Amino acid sequence: QLQLEESGGGSAQPGGSLRLSCAASTFNLNVYAVGWFRLAPGKEREEVSCISSISNSGGSTNYADSVKGRFTISRDNAKNTVYLQMNRLKPEDTGVYYCATGFKSSCPAGKDYWGKGTLVTVSS
Repeated sequence: QLQLEESGGGSAQPGGSLRLSCAASTFNLNVYAVGWFRLAPGKEREEVSCISSISNSGGSTNYADSVKGRFTISRDNAKNTVYLQMNRLKPEDTGVYYCATGFKSSCPAGKDYWGKGTLVTVSS
């Protein structure tokens, strides 16, 4: 069974920071591309970032225009984990954040396996 779990969500003030984690506990995540997505009330699901496999696809990264310059995606192969560092947060960043993967090494990531999500709330 392929399982992902997000963590690190919570509340932050505008201009603050949070770091989200996406961990795979039952399989090797390192050879697959991983995407971060968010869902807010009244909005379509948005892919905010993606990172490709380092070994197979060079570890390239992608960002949505709405988060460029503020969010950074990275991965730690030793921990089988992908991170999303979110800086200079804005109220419009509020939503449930999910990570997803599938059997692809390059971005866009496959969307066959999802975590349950972690809630991010940005307000003053």
